[in-house]
Amino acid sequence: MSLLRRFVKKANDYRFLLQSNSGRSFSTVNPNPFASPGRRTTAEFDNLIYEAGNSGDFEAVRRLLNTRVVNACFNTSATFKFLTNTDSYAPSLEDLRRILPQTDAGYTRKHAYETLIARLCKLNRIDDALILINDMAIGKFELSTSTFHPILNTLTKKNKIEKAWRVVELMRSQELSMDVTSYNYFLTSHCYDGDVAEASKVLRKMEEEEGRVMSPDTRTYDALVLGACKSGKVEAAMAILRRMDEQGLPVLYATHAHVIGVMVESGYYTLSVEFVMAYAGKDKRLDEENLGSLASKLIKRKRFNEAKLVLKEMSVRGLRMGDALRGFYETNVIKS
Repeated sequence: MSLLRRFVKKANDYRFLLQSNSGRSFSTVNPNPFASPGRRTTAEFDNLIYEAGNSGDFEAVRRLLNTRVVNACFNTSATFKFLTNTDSYAPSLEDLRRILPQTDAGYTRKHAYETLIARLCKLNRIDDALILINDMAIGKFELSTSTFHPILNTLTKKNKIEKAWRVVELMRSQELSMDVTSYNYFLTSHCYDGDVAEASKVLRKMEEEEGRVMSPDTRTYDALVLGACKSGKVEAAMAILRRMDEQGLPVLYATHAHVIGVMVESGYYTLSVEFVMAYAGKDKRLDEENLGSLASKLIKRKRFNEAKLVLKEMSVRGLRMGDALRGFYETNVIKS
């Protein structure tokens, strides 16, 4: 029987599987960005807001936030880029807290708040982000579960799990329930550390969420595969992938990378080749990622025979190779 088949087993309980341009002045901002001929782009609006914020013209920032949404140029991660961790940070934030309630009600205001919260989280200013959450709650500015996502994501990535759960309690005090994405942040953090016991607790909480039925999504399973791989449980990782296939869920490239990595590290070289070949032919880019990554890992471990087989397969399929792999292929496969 193929080694691959021995490792790919159907699983019904995934918890069990785991257990097994900034210098210009903006003093003369045009209150109507569309006064000149032609339509502004999203990037142009970001630049205008950057210049307005840098120069302290926050009334212009407010007008631009309104105008850009009206013209379908929505906020981006660069919208509040003028906000940094410099000495002028605090006054800028207070100015933004003053003008955001004056933006157009509805989507414009909500999205402005959420974009600013995401920016603060990127700067690791969680406490300031929570101040904005409080502003939204007091002003009744359509606070939602997704508003909390950047905060939970940042805290769990930094392994500040207790503080992240306190943020969840804040959500619930606003009558907001956790969604799959929220749980995935916690799950990924625990699985990255290989803490399958805590990951199982998160899954249990997810299943028991009051009044809601939530099904694991692609990122949930990616975290579970990661957790299995971090724990050295190759069989569990393969079974989780099998379950994803059965449910018709797309598999992230990273999920395959987790499995390939643990197989090679565990010395399952033949199995790793069988694994990538089992998925080959469905997605060219995935094939390039899987086969290329595996070949590189095999070469690094001096498993040249297996690496040659993988590179031959890449050549036959017309897949792109990096310069290092191409050089190895030409020297060790073609010439030999």
